[in-house]
Amino acid sequence: MVIIDVRTEDEWNTGHIDGAINVEWQDILKISSTIKKDEEIYLYCRSGNRSGKANKILIDAGYLNTINAGSIKEASELLGINIIY
Repeated sequence: MVIIDVRTEDEWNTGHIDGAINVEWQDILKISSTIKKDEEIYLYCRSGNRSGKANKILIDAGYLNTINAGSIKEASELLGINIIY
């Protein structure tokens, strides 16, 4: 399982889900060199809007198991993983 925070670096620095990586939504295809297309990927942002855009980009690029987990709070609850500050 991979957890990706698609917010800006400044937003990331205010707190993020423990174990997540930060890749801004418009740069999401940069993961293609390190993350397999069948890997389970959870995406989140501040409200769920940018993670939805990133999710669509990944699906269109052939990723098979991507989930828009919504906002950082929703993703934390869904995954059962704390936000670290």
